[in-house]
Amino acid sequence: MSFFVEALISLLLVAGGIFVFIGSLGLAHLRDFYMRLHGPTKATTLGIGCMLVASMGYFWSIDGKPDAQELLITLFLFITAPVSAHLLAKTGLHMQLKHADKTQGKPVELRSEEVGEKPVPHPDKGHG
Repeated sequence: MSFFVEALISLLLVAGGIFVFIGSLGLAHLRDFYMRLHGPTKATTLGIGCMLVASMGYFWSIDGKPDAQELLITLFLFITAPVSAHLLAKTGLHMQLKHADKTQGKPVELRSEEVGEKPVPHPDKGHG
């Protein structure tokens, strides 16, 4: 394996690790549900993508042929992460979850029938 390939794979692994770490910190330290969505869906997705591309590059340089498995995993991850984040955000808006003052406001994308009269009861609060 050439020095250039090793350096590129190492750079992708280090960058992926940094992005995953930053995403994990965001998930742990941001203030409310809506802010916490950014950690796993933005930074962590990019970090895992970098690691998968590094894995694909490593095995390509060793075997001499590209392995489509890591590429398919990366594409699946990049497609599903934004969709799941959007669904989680819509659920949070429907449940009228509390949010920090920084994220305060009325979202313009919600129609009146999408917002309930009162929040959906949480199972831990003893409703029911």
